Amino acid sequence: MHSPASLHAVRRLGPIGVLMAVALTACYPTFNWRELRPEGTPLQALLPCKPETAERSVPLGGAPTVLHMHSCKAGGLTFALAWANAPDATAAPATLSDWQRASLAAIRVDPVLHTDPAHRWSATVAGATLVQGITAQGTDPQGQVVQARTVYFARDAQVFQAAIYGPASDEVSATFFGGLKLP
Repeated sequence: MHSPASLHAVRRLGPIGVLMAVALTACYPTFNWRELRPEGTPLQALLPCKPETAERSVPLGGAPTVLHMHSCKAGGLTFALAWANAPDATAAPATLSDWQRASLAAIRVDPVLHTDPAHRWSATVAGATLVQGITAQGTDPQGQVVQARTVYFARDAQVFQAAIYGPASDEVSATFFGGLKLP
């Protein structure tokens, strides 16, 4: 098996790295990591499967906002990456706060927990000006227990969410969240 650090080194190698990444997929038969660069953003991310994409209008920061989403399922986990444009950079913190509350409510968790230090984790995203990690356990619309590990981050007026739904291993979490960067 190869460590998340070796995957990051592969991505930095450019075209040669892509060829090496293809060779490394034999080490991760369940997780076929690939780079995603969502159009309209500088974001670079790694997803373990081919994502589906969608857009919808949601109320964030007190205004209808177009939310761009990419998600896929692998190894019994759901991986999601979404982004939106806040009205301006000063609105990004409030927009992220609204997004956190809405996401927790969607899995039937008290939205107040987004400020509870017991539900925070130390997340980092290279190039982000604001980063907040949240973990929670709730229930999905079918009443099944769901674990969520999420990072919310921003640069200027663009706000982002990256999440894993399900009991992800430390290695999978490190690869997914470590693959996020805003160069």
